[in-house]
Amino acid sequence: MTGSVLERQLLGWSLTTAEILYRMPDHRHILQSFVWQDYDHAPKFPRLTQFLDYWERNLEGPLHSVRIAHASIIGPQEFRHVNAEWRLH
Repeated sequence: MTGSVLERQLLGWSLTTAEILYRMPDHRHILQSFVWQDYDHAPKFPRLTQFLDYWERNLEGPLHSVRIAHASIIGPQEFRHVNAEWRLH
């Protein structure tokens, strides 16, 4: 992926975090956790999919589950009215 982080965000890419649970190669009944984080494009997540494909082809620990957290960084901000006023001086 080329371009600056800001350019990617304007094109819809945002920070994605995935918690990957996988089985230990020598002890299949034990689960281990791995956290992956990169800029990705929802809802298809091509970078994460590419990483998981690599994992299944090259690593011995079989995947158990993947949990994804994704939030747009650039977008409309949330405003709310506050019924208070603070004055200095």
